Amino acid sequence: MDVSTFKAFKACEAETLAEIKDEWIPDKDKTALLLGNFIHSYFESKGSHQAFIESHKKALYKYGNPGKGLKKDYINAQKMINVLDHDPAFRSIYMPGQKEVIVTGKIGGHDWKGKIDSLNLDKGYFCDLKTVRDIHAKFWDTDEHAYVPFVKAYGYYYQIAMYRELIRQTFGVDCTPFIFAVSKQKPYPDHAGLSFDSVKDQDWLEEAMQDILTSQDHIFDVIAGKAKPKRCGKCDYCRATKQITSWINAAEIEVG
Repeated sequence: MDVSTFKAFKACEAETLAEIKDEWIPDKDKTALLLGNFIHSYFESKGSHQAFIESHKKALYKYGNPGKGLKKDYINAQKMINVLDHDPAFRSIYMPGQKEVIVTGKIGGHDWKGKIDSLNLDKGYFCDLKTVRDIHAKFWDTDEHAYVPFVKAYGYYYQIAMYRELIRQTFGVDCTPFIFAVSKQKPYPDHAGLSFDSVKDQDWLEEAMQDILTSQDHIFDVIAGKAKPKRCGKCDYCRATKQITSWINAAEIEVG
């Protein structure tokens, strides 16, 4: 199990299982994924960045021709790279770490894996690099009954909690987590360094790990065919495969 797959199961078990079984190919715009990988590869190494560009010329460049220049989305990605590349804190904290480090371990008897963007074992910290729409955007959380920041809304506390535990199991070092976030805002991207030192951060990290421990047995049973996957009823897969099985009172249609 990895955090991305876990979060996908939390969103919709039926869709995620169908993807794993190659029964469903989601129709998603890959621009955001490519943009994130474009930026990550740059800070991994020159070789990794060049290899990524060579593998995705058609998507990155106008008419697939580097001579025609980057498409507009990736022109902005270059600005995002530049704002990080010229920030002394990012250069001194993120760049010295070992990049794309694989970590593994067991959580509640189940195998997990992760890949750390930047790991500095000598100084006892790790960093994750996030590209976001707006660092200061707010998202309504039904459990918290309040607006929360993107880190909570996108499930990054799962990632930080799990990575910290897997680093501990793999290397025997308890590392401090950080996130470097850079926004996609035009014409000037925003960026920030995020720590997890507050009481609220610690509560949300504990909550995330507890949710993993509580939920994972069922998810592994779904993967193994021992339990029926739950449908979220709202995703592309659920809408595409939906059949009416009961009436909904008109006044009680779920909204949101």
